[in-house]
Amino acid sequence: MTQLARVLNLKDLTLLIVGSVIGSGIFLVPGRVLTGVGGSVAVALLVWLVGGLLSLLGALTYGELSAARPQAGGLYVYIRDAFGPMPAFLFGWAMFFAISSGAIATLAVAFSTTLAQVIPMPPAIEKIISVAVILVLMTINVIGTRTSADVQNWTTAIKVVGILMMSVALLLFGGEYASTGASLWPAAVNGALASGFGLAMISVLWAYEGWQYCTFSAGEIINPQRNFPRALFVGTTALIVIYLLANVAYLAALGPAGVAQSTSVAAASLSAVINPRVAQLIAIVICISVFSAANSNVLTAPRVYYAMATDGLFFKRLADVHPRFGTPATAIIAGSLWAAVLAVAGTFSELLTFVVFSGWIFYALAAASIFVYRKRQPAAARSYNVPGYPFTPLLFIIAAAVLVINTLITQMSSDPRRTTYALGIIGLGVPAYFIWRARSKVGIEPIETPEAS
Repeated sequence: MTQLARVLNLKDLTLLIVGSVIGSGIFLVPGRVLTGVGGSVAVALLVWLVGGLLSLLGALTYGELSAARPQAGGLYVYIRDAFGPMPAFLFGWAMFFAISSGAIATLAVAFSTTLAQVIPMPPAIEKIISVAVILVLMTINVIGTRTSADVQNWTTAIKVVGILMMSVALLLFGGEYASTGASLWPAAVNGALASGFGLAMISVLWAYEGWQYCTFSAGEIINPQRNFPRALFVGTTALIVIYLLANVAYLAALGPAGVAQSTSVAAASLSAVINPRVAQLIAIVICISVFSAANSNVLTAPRVYYAMATDGLFFKRLADVHPRFGTPATAIIAGSLWAAVLAVAGTFSELLTFVVFSGWIFYALAAASIFVYRKRQPAAARSYNVPGYPFTPLLFIIAAAVLVINTLITQMSSDPRRTTYALGIIGLGVPAYFIWRARSKVGIEPIETPEAS
């Protein structure tokens, strides 16, 4: 057995998108965003809106790509088809060693850190719990795609309901509306505000990070031509609404000054408005939330390694499909073990910038592949066309490029180590590519319009 079975439906895909994105970010980073834009409520909310719209532009673009090429690997396949095997390999290489593994590690660290707020424990135990979370998720995903999807659906439903209930309670009982209005607009619009906007966008895009991952499981989606565009639009739009609602609720509870000073804004809001004991419940919701987000990463990302290995561009064993469980078990295990290493080695803040920065280089490249697909097959029948073409993908690509450049400039001047590490990981993929390339003949597969599944 060498092929993955199509077992995921529209509901699974939509909840996978939402569950992939909502992790710890919305519970922790709003204060960082507000501080970054000088305490201006309007600008902070604009950052969240722009981050969501940017994600939506990408989601609409990937909707067409996923419907056209519903194969395991998603973005890897689009980059390979459009630009050749080398940049596709570098994406998969960065996914394995940084982007996906870093995201899983970051979420596992967030899980143990949050749990420590309820059950105090020494740092060494926190590390052990982070690794244990990754190993549990690895086991679930090896056992079966359907099993992992069921876990994803239930945990996503729990955290969405939890966020909505929290937001309604804060809006009803919060009393800081006057102070929010007073801090609505910035004192001045200048270069410092623009730079702060860009840095705040890093935190927001971390909170939105993950909607791209659903494309990796395209080879396991039932009727992908129909389900991918719908799920990407519905899921991403729902995320924008949820995130804006939560941010307004935090402001109603704490006011701008309270939000800006808080590193755990959800717990602080519930403590201030309702009861400190109730605030402990949010820690449980956060743990479920990050567990769900990490599960989505383990469910999807190994399909990239599977596709690379199938092309002969990665360890051959990673292309194996388990004869009993029907999953790319070796790819899941390999990616999970490396994520566990990163969880032990890194901290939450160190991993965050690294993951977002390195990922968006390739997200822009994957979006650019839509122009190649259209050029090579201008008359091809498509089940879905991205609305606003060519401006929708073009705006997404430009915004991603600005984000990467702003991060390079800012981080290289303040803390070059993390950015250098990200670029170094990608750079090491170049000689690695030629090693694997020498062992197998890999070319660009012809772009074909697949039959409906």
